[in-house]
Amino acid sequence: MEAKEPLDFEKEDQLLNATPRKRRKVIGLDDLLTDYYEAINKVVDCKPKNKSFCKGYNSDEDEKTQRKKERMLSKFVENCEKQVNEMNTEDEIPLWNQRLFGQQKSPPLFESMSLSNCQLLQFPSVGDLDSVFQCNAGQEECFLEGLLVNRWLAKLTFISGHVEDSVANWVFHKLLYSPNEDIEDAACEFWCDILLSKDEADKPLVSLGWFPNYHKLMEALESYGYMADMFDSHLTSSKEAQPDCLEGPPRNISSWIKFLCLCCQIRSYHQSIFSKSEAEELLSIIIHLVLDRQLQGLLLTLNECMQSMIGYFREDEWDASCEKVARIPNDINSLRILECISVTNNRSKHLRSQIALQFLILHFGEKVNSHREVLEFLLSVNMKEKGCDFLKIYIYLVLVENSLLCHPPREDLVLTDLWCKYLQNCSTQITSTDWRSYASKVRSKASYILQSTTQRNC
Repeated sequence: MEAKEPLDFEKEDQLLNATPRKRRKVIGLDDLLTDYYEAINKVVDCKPKNKSFCKGYNSDEDEKTQRKKERMLSKFVENCEKQVNEMNTEDEIPLWNQRLFGQQKSPPLFESMSLSNCQLLQFPSVGDLDSVFQCNAGQEECFLEGLLVNRWLAKLTFISGHVEDSVANWVFHKLLYSPNEDIEDAACEFWCDILLSKDEADKPLVSLGWFPNYHKLMEALESYGYMADMFDSHLTSSKEAQPDCLEGPPRNISSWIKFLCLCCQIRSYHQSIFSKSEAEELLSIIIHLVLDRQLQGLLLTLNECMQSMIGYFREDEWDASCEKVARIPNDINSLRILECISVTNNRSKHLRSQIALQFLILHFGEKVNSHREVLEFLLSVNMKEKGCDFLKIYIYLVLVENSLLCHPPREDLVLTDLWCKYLQNCSTQITSTDWRSYASKVRSKASYILQSTTQRNC
């Protein structure tokens, strides 16, 4: 029997003997589309059977119901937000702000007639300019403005070796009051060139007969609308009401600050421009200007001027003057002032420490007079009481930390113990689940300071 032939019992099996049906190897695309559309038609034919539902549908009633549900949901969300805000402990520190400029006044007039006889313009290198002025009567000031902007006025000054009083006064007036930005900048550059130029012997190249004084600078501030009485006011928050007369700082305040900074830098080889009391007043003004939010663009200029004024005082004057300058209202603005005093040397560190200490002493009145008394008083405050003002506690933490900059606690074991004990009280008396306003901020701040203090002592 051949191997390919079936066995005897296989012939009897009907399944094996059945002839297989022929199948199409490829299903046509037309057949698939036909089956797909037939299925869709069956679904569409089934939908119209529920005719009663379609006839009973009313779109207006459905929209009213939906709007009612939306109003109920919105009201429910508002109530939830209100409850969450009442329990929220992540309060933001109020914004610092103190508007220091009100309604501006007209600038003082300058007598331009004094420029007609200006000897500087008769210098031989320039030639006789009488014919120019005769042809352009009353245009002397415009002619000088052109020389000033093109820096020829400074070159003539260096050639002659001195500056006439009328020219110096005129350039200073342009620096403070000119509405033209180019003239204002040129006037500022003129004074910088004249005052900062020195010879090999470290002496000025140009002699000055007239020089601006304290009264001229304060007169300019007054015309700018500067309000000195705002120091003692309580307009400390940007959210509080401000007077309607406030216009904002003038554009020339930048040149005023730069010139003041320049005056403090030249004390080493010029005679003292300001007295001790005048310098103290000007330094206080510069410190307060950092509180005006409209002057944030001049922060670098203010910081440079502040550092120059701190270095203006002599060693025997600084300690007493530092205490007088540190007379600033104790409020949220105090934190901003401390932040803006860059600790670049021992004097700036001393000023920052004294301002923080004076803040504390002014607030507590006659109760405290030293670091130890401040800490003892703060330890007596029970932070578990319901009416405890944690915003003030937060401010006290920052102030005490800065007041100890020039009096490190590691030099006094008593202060170290009092300071660490107070920081521990802030952490232990305030639990992590305390929902009172600013409580969590005080607890976190105290924990951070305690950790850094412990590391320094170790």
